[in-house]
Amino acid sequence: MKKTIASLLAGTAILASGQAALADGHVEEITVAYFLEWPLPLYDAWANGEFEEAMGIDLNWVSFETGTAMSAAMASGDVQIAVSQGLPPFVVAASAGQDIEVIDVAVTYADNDNCVVRSDLEIDAENASELAGRRVAVPLGTAAHYGFLRQMDHFGVDLAGLEIVDMAPPEGAAALSQGAVDFACGYGGGLSRMLEYGNVLLTGEEKTELGILVFDVIAAPAEFVAENPDLVAQFLAVGQAANDRWNSNPNDEMLANIASAAGMELDAARGAIGTMGFPSAEEVLGPIWMDGGMAEFMGGVANVFVEAGSIDAALDDYTDRVNAGPLTEAAAN
Repeated sequence: MKKTIASLLAGTAILASGQAALADGHVEEITVAYFLEWPLPLYDAWANGEFEEAMGIDLNWVSFETGTAMSAAMASGDVQIAVSQGLPPFVVAASAGQDIEVIDVAVTYADNDNCVVRSDLEIDAENASELAGRRVAVPLGTAAHYGFLRQMDHFGVDLAGLEIVDMAPPEGAAALSQGAVDFACGYGGGLSRMLEYGNVLLTGEEKTELGILVFDVIAAPAEFVAENPDLVAQFLAVGQAANDRWNSNPNDEMLANIASAAGMELDAARGAIGTMGFPSAEEVLGPIWMDGGMAEFMGGVANVFVEAGSIDAALDDYTDRVNAGPLTEAAAN
């Protein structure tokens, strides 16, 4: 696992790029990374052209399959803002020295990220020890990877005895359906397809009770944020306004835009977004998230990866990896 993550992060610590020098007043277009099959309210704002109107620039939206790929794209200068990057891939990149920052919380989703065991094995929480020696598909360095590590630790399953295969969720779902793996971990549409062929070991509520929090962040290269604070604040303001609209009045008109942008059928988007939470700016700026809690949680995530041998070392402190400035400005306007 460590070799795979290292290869994903190769060259991402500090990279010079012509795009890295973007500054307020000189930006004509930015690239935003996002996930397909991951319905978020801010996609409604995207569909309505609200970001371009507020920011006065063009936005190029590019889909990715994993948060680790988002990290690499930010490091190369190809992406300026990553929407809904899982916290674990962010932590992996930051721990490796990549200068990126969390600027908002995109979504919480304890029930939309999990591991699924093939039905014919008849393994559940009561006999999870029977997973020993099995083959599992895991998107390494992602939120699903972190959840997998925590669940295996909870059930006392030795990682050394497992055959762990690095697969994005759609690939993991296909492998599970074909019997090529015994269980698979993922999120979004990939998880939905996995559930057609198996069962989870823990529900979202049970994971939360164990302290296995699952949330995605909005992340950006620190240099881009420092040079374009107003632009970043405008992006966050539009996204938070969309969250507020959805939280106060979820409706089919919004859902149609969200589903279209996410590349989903309407009913599938309705089912997925029903398992998600979208905290307000005030909540994100509070103690659970940006005012202390998130940096502490990052340290815990990093330590899990270190103990599992997935990364070499954790940072002493992740406080500097959380930048509340743009969101604070967005909330004040």
